[in-house]
Amino acid sequence: MYLQREDHITGLIRLLSIGLRVLNLLEFQVRHNLEKEKEKLAGLYVGNPKRETARPSAEIILAAFKEITLLLIEVKNEIYAHLMALSPLQKRILALLGFPISIYTQLDGQSFTPE
Repeated sequence: MYLQREDHITGLIRLLSIGLRVLNLLEFQVRHNLEKEKEKLAGLYVGNPKRETARPSAEIILAAFKEITLLLIEVKNEIYAHLMALSPLQKRILALLGFPISIYTQLDGQSFTPE
């Protein structure tokens, strides 16, 4: 990527720094809660679902959510949203992060009017 303006370079560096901090915080929170509960998390590794880890990386944690499907259906000028149900692993990760399941489930069944 080639940037000519200094303010664009500064902005990109700040944006990347925020992203890195979010990944570090996600990793820290999951690892800290696993250590506190003296548990390991299984099911994160594709091809080896029984493999457990107490120190998962942020990338592998986020990869557990890549199969989520959002279905939008338009009926009579209204759009209805339907989300695929969370797996037990995904629910466990949200719990380790301290998030209620409702942050995901509240989107299901919502209707929106297109603008």
